[in-house]
Amino acid sequence: MNWEDFRHWGRRAADWAADYHAGLRNRPVRAQVSPGAVLSALPSTPPESAEAMQAIFDDFEQTIMPGMTHWQHPRFFAYFPANAAPVSVLAEYFVSAIAAQCMLWQTSPAATELETRVCDWMRQAVGLPDGFTGVIQDSASSATLCAVLTMRERALAWQGNKAGLAGQPQMRVYCSAEVHTSIDRAIWIAGIGEDNLIRIPTQGPNRAMDATALRAAIAADRAAGHLPAGIIACTGGTSAGASDDIAAVMDVAEAEGLYIHVDAAWAGSAMICPEFRTLWAGVERADSVVLNPHKWLGAQFDCTTHFLRDPEDLVRTLAIQPEYLKTHGADGIVNYSEWSVPLGRRFRALKLWFLIRAHGLEGLREMIRNHVTWAQDLAARLDDTANFEIVTAPMLSLFTFRHAPAGVHDLDAHNQDLVNRINTDGRIYLTQTRIDGNLVIRFQAGAFTATAEDVAMAYDVITELAAP
Repeated sequence: MNWEDFRHWGRRAADWAADYHAGLRNRPVRAQVSPGAVLSALPSTPPESAEAMQAIFDDFEQTIMPGMTHWQHPRFFAYFPANAAPVSVLAEYFVSAIAAQCMLWQTSPAATELETRVCDWMRQAVGLPDGFTGVIQDSASSATLCAVLTMRERALAWQGNKAGLAGQPQMRVYCSAEVHTSIDRAIWIAGIGEDNLIRIPTQGPNRAMDATALRAAIAADRAAGHLPAGIIACTGGTSAGASDDIAAVMDVAEAEGLYIHVDAAWAGSAMICPEFRTLWAGVERADSVVLNPHKWLGAQFDCTTHFLRDPEDLVRTLAIQPEYLKTHGADGIVNYSEWSVPLGRRFRALKLWFLIRAHGLEGLREMIRNHVTWAQDLAARLDDTANFEIVTAPMLSLFTFRHAPAGVHDLDAHNQDLVNRINTDGRIYLTQTRIDGNLVIRFQAGAFTATAEDVAMAYDVITELAAP
């Protein structure tokens, strides 16, 4: 394909994308294929000669698309959303066409400076105070890894990268059991070790970390000769939206001199609505905060905003400056590759810039408020329906429930079977989780194009398939 051919296929791709989204409600949300079906339909050896673009496109439609779960479906209620607003898709089209590698200011000055500006827009939008500085990471997992590496280096007086961990004191990091598994992986990769990730008990309806137990665990570790390094708090945990009392956790962190990272990957987007900010009251005292515009806001994956109260600690942890990466003759520049684990960087800021300008904060607020209201309405309807019980009340647009009819002895198996039948049916997509050891069904409204009718259909499908 040359660029003249691209004109034709680019138009076809745009038409295909618009038609695809227009027809999403007619498709089953989750892929309805068996394991190995797509693999067996693909040639086992690569082609030696060029193939016609029409043949490639036909195989895309006939072989690949049947095996795709439709994350942009209005009735995608599983996991968390990975929204792609049309204007964000358009921006990514331009990013792909430009194909810049934005690792340094000099390799793409506009990309660097736009990232600086849109991160500050996001800071203002979610109510973080002046003094926080942002960077766009690929995912919350990477942002959390950056935070864990920083707390490790601070605890070791910046000797971990240089001398390694052998012979160093045994470090401890603290969190609740409600945090995302990316925290576990960050602890592994940082060399701290799973045994040194200390799970603090939770309490209250928000399933928040018990600050008194946190303080006691830190004291016990210090008495045992361990080295507390940091705390990871969460706002809007993955299973049920658990949200720590950030102010109470910060009281402990400040008293103990510990670095604190707040994982608000999903729920952080809701903080563009001032009325929801009570969920992370005290966040302005944190060292590191992460939220994902690529989840709820519509700036498609990957786009994570990572805010830091003192970015110098992160840069000191990650920056490497060989001669070939130095920029000479320019002062006052930022090289965001020094704020991230990978050297290479995509032009992620463009889609966030397009999105905020095209929808405005008020348009995005309306979407989030609708999702919250519709989820609360659905939870209330299920709670009023015989044999259904709400296990965890709505946290923003996320709640958990289960079907518990009389005479069913294995409710875990019963509810897993209900989830399986719902997803095979295809009209909606749900997933399961465990709350206090019991299997429950998880619902989260967040699709960019969802309507009140789509959420109402969830009630119809759930109750229909739960009926004997």
